[in-house]
Amino acid sequence: MTAVYCGYCGKGLEEVDHAACTKRLRVIDPPRFCSACARRMVVQVTPSGWTATCSRHGEISSSA
Repeated sequence: MTAVYCGYCGKGLEEVDHAACTKRLRVIDPPRFCSACARRMVVQVTPSGWTATCSRHGEISSSA
């Protein structure tokens, strides 16, 4: 799966500068949008990590 969209803001990777988004995803927040289709994902945060599920592309987690 090739990333085409930002996992934090959902905009195309070519549309705007995503330096702040990338920093937030690495340090603070789980992705909120699928990087393949830009659909909003269902995110669950637990003390041990997070999971994010796209209805089309499945689940990713902080352990991956």
